[in-house]
Amino acid sequence: MASDPFHLFDEWSAEARRSEINDPEAMALATADASGRPSVRTVLLKSHGPDGFVFYTNRESDKARQLAENPQAALLLHWKSLRRQVRIEGRIDLVTDKQSDDYFASRSRDSQLGAWASNQSRPLDRRETFETRFEEMRSRFDGDDVPRPPHWGGYRVIPDRIEFWSDRPHRLHERRLFTRSGDDWIEGLLFP
Repeated sequence: MASDPFHLFDEWSAEARRSEINDPEAMALATADASGRPSVRTVLLKSHGPDGFVFYTNRESDKARQLAENPQAALLLHWKSLRRQVRIEGRIDLVTDKQSDDYFASRSRDSQLGAWASNQSRPLDRRETFETRFEEMRSRFDGDDVPRPPHWGGYRVIPDRIEFWSDRPHRLHERRLFTRSGDDWIEGLLFP
């Protein structure tokens, strides 16, 4: 048994980048609001390590509101080509403004403009409204760098549980569960 779930995640993630046809960094993000009502959507894993698993989004979106009300989340990465999945559960923290700035600067210009143009999760009367807003942002920042919007940034899931699931014939799957214990991790197995 390994004692470092992040080392194992690095290995699996590297294999997924080589074998998955589309978006090996795609992960389901599950949140719940203050009343416990759940919600799930796909986001992209942008960095990971012993400090947690990071994604970026509009901080005025439904998911951001839910994370503010209930700062716990679950992630699921499913790599179909490898017949593996990783489940991560933990508390939420904001990444620093510098980290958000650095990542935002690495995005394509159109993605940066889209972050300014979108009122994420709010009703949209018609597609043309969004396209018009996008063109307005293109004009607004013409010839200039696009700064990170104040309402956009990163979140980190600081895990207390990480489960590695491997498909096996006849539903005799392997489930390895790492549970945080202080600064250490305890590994065990779960029945499939």
